[in-house]
Amino acid sequence: MAVAALSSFTSPLSSSTVKFRYSFYSNSSFFLKPLHCHCKISPSNPQPHHRHNHREQEVVGKKKKPRECKEERSGKGSVVGPQTAAYKSFGISKKDKESLIFDSKDQQVEPNNIQDSAFLNAVVKVYCTHTAPDYSLPWQKQRQYASTGSAFMIGGRKLITNAHCVEHDTQVKVKRRGDDTKYVAKVLARGVDCDIALLSVESDEFWRDVEPLRLGRLPHLQDSVTVVGYPLGGDTISVTKGVVSRIEVTSYAHGSSDLLGIQIDAAINPGNSGGPAFNDQGECIGVAFQVYRSEEAENIGYVIPSTVVSHFLTDYEKNGRYTGFPCLGVLIQKLENPALRACLKVQSNEGVLVRRVEPTSDANNVLKEGDVIVSFDDVRVGCEGTVPFRSNERIAFHFLISQKFAGDTAELGIIRAGEFMKTKIVLNPRVHLVPFHIDGGQPSYLIIAGLVFTPLSEPLIEEECEDNWGLKLLAKARYSLARFKGEQLVILSQVLANEVNIGYEDMGNQQVLKFNGTRIKNIHHLAHLVDSCKDKYLCFEFEDSYVAVLDREAVAAASSSILTDYGIPLERSSDLSKPYVDTPEGDQPSGKEYSDSPVSNYEIGFDGLLWA
Repeated sequence: MAVAALSSFTSPLSSSTVKFRYSFYSNSSFFLKPLHCHCKISPSNPQPHHRHNHREQEVVGKKKKPRECKEERSGKGSVVGPQTAAYKSFGISKKDKESLIFDSKDQQVEPNNIQDSAFLNAVVKVYCTHTAPDYSLPWQKQRQYASTGSAFMIGGRKLITNAHCVEHDTQVKVKRRGDDTKYVAKVLARGVDCDIALLSVESDEFWRDVEPLRLGRLPHLQDSVTVVGYPLGGDTISVTKGVVSRIEVTSYAHGSSDLLGIQIDAAINPGNSGGPAFNDQGECIGVAFQVYRSEEAENIGYVIPSTVVSHFLTDYEKNGRYTGFPCLGVLIQKLENPALRACLKVQSNEGVLVRRVEPTSDANNVLKEGDVIVSFDDVRVGCEGTVPFRSNERIAFHFLISQKFAGDTAELGIIRAGEFMKTKIVLNPRVHLVPFHIDGGQPSYLIIAGLVFTPLSEPLIEEECEDNWGLKLLAKARYSLARFKGEQLVILSQVLANEVNIGYEDMGNQQVLKFNGTRIKNIHHLAHLVDSCKDKYLCFEFEDSYVAVLDREAVAAASSSILTDYGIPLERSSDLSKPYVDTPEGDQPSGKEYSDSPVSNYEIGFDGLLWA
């Protein structure tokens, strides 16, 4: 069976951890994992000490094995991924709005003289120290580790790199080509979905006598491309060359998102993350960020195109922060079958069928199941879910959505019960019930009499190796949709043994549904219910009808001793100390635990259905 993987790359020191949701296919097993080179390896034990947060995709129905470090050492202090397939993320440079227009006459170079080109001086090496949260013990963090990557200078005294290069950063430093001084950098913004981060350096010396890069046009097939960065194998700048082999909507490993990507055959290795890719005229066409490796494929690397980089920079400039790429929030089905189109009273060979609408999207107020979307901002949508792209190409329908910004309005042409109409929808970033990344970096937690509650997240599932999780809970994590903004799946992660919780010590990784008869909306809601409880007993109802009851006075008496015994500073995370604001629930019935539709295109396993 062919095996393939998407992975993020940084360089010899280590690689930042990245979380992904798995895709399930019928014939191949796909997994997304970061390929940062962790340097926490002791001489006696070649296995990295750091708990890897690599997610591997396996065929549905197969039991997942506990997470193990399967990397092999390669070179001094470096770790490389297995010889199976892997997508590796690499970074690409961005530019400020003022320098988004590139004049090819300014930096035009001969292909054979690229090593002497001045614009290579704008490419720098990134040194990052990461301290990731410990999701199983959410009141503390894991041991720090280091990684290296690449970045490049843009206008406005800023740098572009990959988001996965500076994930969970505690210190970021950059070093110029030919210099032995490292300068402290600050992370201004992270775009998890597009795997781009914006850095700044205050030192005037760092910016002296350097011309920042400017973004160029989107390349065409067979255009030459040169990838520049600091990959493993040495400390000096590295240049690899290839051609553009494909341009299409691509899966971004770090954010588990689908955006435009450039496929190239130039070599990309750990440490290339965040480095620029140039064409023969010296134009920066994007940022190297991941590769695809398989037993049946070779030399498949990916570059974040300049259009995506420009979108990120424009978003940051407009809002003072990064807000993210919007989504339409509908599950669509292709309309290739003539009988299906006739049944829906669609006369032409076009359009896609709406099969599901996300409750948290604005489309839920406008669209209905059974509607057929035939146009997006007057661009006709084909029956395969594609739209025209450049001269003789077509591209996935949600490429048009990714050109919008959060809060923008789109006009849809739809056919409902045979009648054509136009409607407008406000586009906003997607609300994930089970997040891929934790905002703020540290998970929320609540400890009640030794019962440790925390929201379900992809990093938590990865740390727990998934064998410890019930199939029902995994199904919710993979296929549930948020019914309202702020909804969370609250998990009893573990029980810290004490006399007050005798009989419950073996409980763990179970979803708590109700507290004293009230259905739980999120962990902040649970903390509020516990704090305001005046009853004699605290009653927690879990999935599979399991119940745990505690005496309220005994809980209050035992709480401080439990924290002392286990060396825990506080019984709850700081965000739960704020006043609780009630969240209105959606219209969907609360009894519906998980939907029939997955939340990611790469989990569907059938090309006829796509999330837009």
